Amino acid sequence: MDDETGNANLRDRLTRSGEDALGKLAQDLLENPLVTGAIARAFDAREKASAAQETAMSALNLPSAADLERLTRRLRSVSQRLEGIEDGVDRLDRRLEEVSRTAAPPDDRLAAIEGQLSKLSADVAALASHMDAAPVAQPREQERLEVDRPASARRRAGAKKSS
Repeated sequence: MDDETGNANLRDRLTRSGEDALGKLAQDLLENPLVTGAIARAFDAREKASAAQETAMSALNLPSAADLERLTRRLRSVSQRLEGIEDGVDRLDRRLEEVSRTAAPPDDRLAAIEGQLSKLSADVAALASHMDAAPVAQPREQERLEVDRPASARRRAGAKKSS
């Protein structure tokens, strides 16, 4: 058991010292102006190569990765909109089915309306036959009654007629 504990301690010390050495090396490299300059130049060269590649692909009428990414986003957007439209059409379809199940067909409704009209016509004809359908004659005094004239003018006209 002592050997295992000793091996574990040795391994831990070697791991720590290796990590420390790697950390110090990385720190020294990042502080070195020659290395940081080389890294900056490498990134600049990468940007220039990417721009040149995009220009060459554009000249050949080939899409770039950015073009494909924009197209992919646009397709996703159109797909989501289309799904929304499909959901709306499905809702409308369900509502139309409900309405068509509950509503009577137009031919049946027209037949019912015609039946009601013929019944009402028969009722009106029966009432007219039971009542005296001839118009009632107006009394003679009412025929000559002038409603639009003022009362004083009517009295004078009545006085002249009686004289």
